[in-house]
Amino acid sequence: MSVIHKEKITDPSAWKGKSLKGDDSWIYHWSDESISVLEKALENIKQKGLKVPDFTKADFPITELSKEVACFNEELENGRGFILIRGLPIDRYTDDEAAIIYYGLGLHMGTPVPQNLKGDMLGHVKNIGAIDPKSVRVYETNEYLPYHADLSDVVGLLSLRKAKSGGMSSLSSAMTLYNEILEKNPEYIGLLHRLFKLEHLDDGDPGFTPIFSYHKGKLSARYLRQYIEIAQNNAGAPLSNVEVEALDLIDTTLNDPDIRLDMMMEPGDIQFANNYTIFHSRTSFEDYDEVARRRHLYRLWLKMPNARELAPDFPGRNGITKREA
Repeated sequence: MSVIHKEKITDPSAWKGKSLKGDDSWIYHWSDESISVLEKALENIKQKGLKVPDFTKADFPITELSKEVACFNEELENGRGFILIRGLPIDRYTDDEAAIIYYGLGLHMGTPVPQNLKGDMLGHVKNIGAIDPKSVRVYETNEYLPYHADLSDVVGLLSLRKAKSGGMSSLSSAMTLYNEILEKNPEYIGLLHRLFKLEHLDDGDPGFTPIFSYHKGKLSARYLRQYIEIAQNNAGAPLSNVEVEALDLIDTTLNDPDIRLDMMMEPGDIQFANNYTIFHSRTSFEDYDEVARRRHLYRLWLKMPNARELAPDFPGRNGITKREA
């Protein structure tokens, strides 16, 4: 078990949604000059006949945006842990062109990593059919997506089209969650530092992870309740009553309207979140009948150059790859 942190987190990562609802400082707006730089880099890729993911950041030169990229990365690791970048004129581009811009930006922020066993570096978040836990992930449906963190340093989303109704994106600070539990239910803190089995459906890799881990001055969090429950059940050791109570408390706290921050991602919006300090969710939605109008987002998983060092019992998972037998 890692060191149990018993003091409140007081840095900017411990925010509450109610404090940010009247504050748009977490939204960055592209300037006309920045968009021009991105479009010039897009043209460079098109002239070379390249597509996602078969190009490097050298192929997508945006040196003029180096200060913005550095600010994005600093905010993700040492600030609130998330950013929303608004103003990309998505109507100007085909989906493939939007993918190039988004992936190119990601290359300058970090290193894209695979999101499934097929090795996809750019994911598609959209409703493809009914739920089948064995073959369809929840993000591929229109159902409510519970709060969780993905298996990379940072997760990003680019909105191409939004739903007919619903599909609200929601973020909650894992650091605020910790503070709330520490203050109101401290009896669960030790339990949430111990190792839980964790199984990811894409690779069936049964590993272990604590939900909270404190290492070298930073608290990190990882929460994928569905995969914890699957792994524990598969091992013949289902969660105990007190463990269920602790996870129920996590879900209730993350869903508190004063804690969470809801946002409707408009077409062209880009959201990035630190998977060690932020848990993300999405409400259910109703799609359009026409396939071309349906809700569709691109997703990136990034390994970051300025990511925190993780404790030995909190193993990093930057991407999904086949494990050796």
